[in-house]
Amino acid sequence: MSGRRANGFTLLEMLVALAVFSLAALALLRLEGATVRQTGELDERMIAQLVARNLAVETLTDPAPPPIGANAGETVNGGRRWRWSRVTSRTPDQRLVRVDISVATARAPAVLTIVRPAT
Repeated sequence: MSGRRANGFTLLEMLVALAVFSLAALALLRLEGATVRQTGELDERMIAQLVARNLAVETLTDPAPPPIGANAGETVNGGRRWRWSRVTSRTPDQRLVRVDISVATARAPAVLTIVRPAT
């Protein structure tokens, strides 16, 4: 009887293997949730940056500079409405103005700063 060897795993070995597998599966599920959430945030941030760049191009190509002070509005891009604000201020060089553009998102605004001729 002592020479006979049992094939297979013991109950304790099976429980340990099951516990390790369960922990790995839970970690993968949490990772998937974080990845999906971050993908949505990146998508929103990317479109907000595109909106800010479009506003910057409009500001740079307009023959008249924007008035000094704050301005705000809404635009539609990517099937969504985006709230934006634009603050125009003077620079030490009177020939230039600084334009800070901010596009609102759920997390943090997309911000872009440009400098253009004052006239």
